Amino acid sequence: KSSVQTIGEEQIQNPYTELRVLKGHQDIVRFLVQIDDCRFASAGDDGIIFLWNAQTGEKLFELHGHTHKITAIAPFSSSDASEEKNHLILTASADTTVIVWDCTSGRQVQKVSCFHSTVKCLTVLQRLDVWLSGGSDLCVWNRKLDLLCKTSHLTDAGISALVELPKNCVAATVGKELVIFRLVASNDGSEGWNVLEVKRLVDHQDNILSLVSVNDLTFVTGSHVGELIVWDALDWTKQACECNFWDSSVPPDVQPEIKLSQSPNETSVQHLTSDEECVFAAVGKGIYVYNLQMKRVIACQRTAHDSSVLHIEKLPNRQLISCSEDGSVRIWELREKQQLPAEPVPTGFFNMWGFGRANKQANQAAKKMQDNTSMYFLELVGDLIGHSSAVQMFLYFGELGLATCSADHLIILWKDGERESRLRSLTLFQKLAQNGNLQLK
Repeated sequence: KSSVQTIGEEQIQNPYTELRVLKGHQDIVRFLVQIDDCRFASAGDDGIIFLWNAQTGEKLFELHGHTHKITAIAPFSSSDASEEKNHLILTASADTTVIVWDCTSGRQVQKVSCFHSTVKCLTVLQRLDVWLSGGSDLCVWNRKLDLLCKTSHLTDAGISALVELPKNCVAATVGKELVIFRLVASNDGSEGWNVLEVKRLVDHQDNILSLVSVNDLTFVTGSHVGELIVWDALDWTKQACECNFWDSSVPPDVQPEIKLSQSPNETSVQHLTSDEECVFAAVGKGIYVYNLQMKRVIACQRTAHDSSVLHIEKLPNRQLISCSEDGSVRIWELREKQQLPAEPVPTGFFNMWGFGRANKQANQAAKKMQDNTSMYFLELVGDLIGHSSAVQMFLYFGELGLATCSADHLIILWKDGERESRLRSLTLFQKLAQNGNLQLK
């Protein structure tokens, strides 16, 4: 049974006043995936998958089938006209297998053991009713787990991430390269597919660590040395490239010097997320808000945490959540800065009409100042302290709260204490009424 703890005055900046600690994992918990509105799965280095109720913290199922650590997990829901929506999850492991699990019964549906190396990423293309596995090659599978097609061996590095693009295409990261594949329907009239490599993009100088789709027109990649590239999702051309947005000391036009003392992790783009307007990047210890239309950073928190930020998400409101190797989870609000008052116009006959250098220089200085200052800032509005080791990722469940997983083998459900107290009182009230111990008038 999960333990419920209340958070007192020692965590003033924590908006969640109650937490539930979910135990079961024996090693680092790296993945959380949402199944539906109130269920989620967790997986990590112990090779076990747990299914949990996000409202109560109840452990629903413990899934055993892998012999090594989990390397990827993906929800895989089916909804045929004849049947109810069936929630499945796919899990890949370092034991070179992929297993499909039924979330309703907790049973293993099927196991695929034909891989030559570890599958590092999984993605489901709902529209085409297929799923892809990425490792030393790219494989395309149907719902029955038939292998429809695969690429030839790519590189020893293998595919580390996949994202769906329009026109039946996917982008795959292979080391520092971005490879575009297209799925083409078979000519023989069957329901099969062929996968073709259509383009290789070699614009990154170092390994691509993060990849996110913004919309049908745009996707973004981030590398180990802090490059951020915005791509056109239809013709795969570069829309924008930022190589040193994380370094405040370097003017925009100057190529940064390589500092030998600087750790590569300080500039590494560990995770990207986005909404329609902005890309939110976890870079080293900081978080950055990059506006896609303006093509520049509009807000940043250069030291958001004491160690590398591992995961970042945008909430439906103007808030962001980030988690870090330092064991903390923080909530930020994107707020607009108060605009500086306009510079006074210099007096004098020539300056009044815009003649003379003084006015020109003042205008240029004001313009430069305007360009260099962010219009927004990130304010810390929540600091969640509960884990004793690196927080790997989290899931946001709205009013049900937040689930976080960590290298300390624990999952924590962060809750609104007042809401939980009301629900417990209501449950007790209903129980008493059912037992006839409460006389309802």
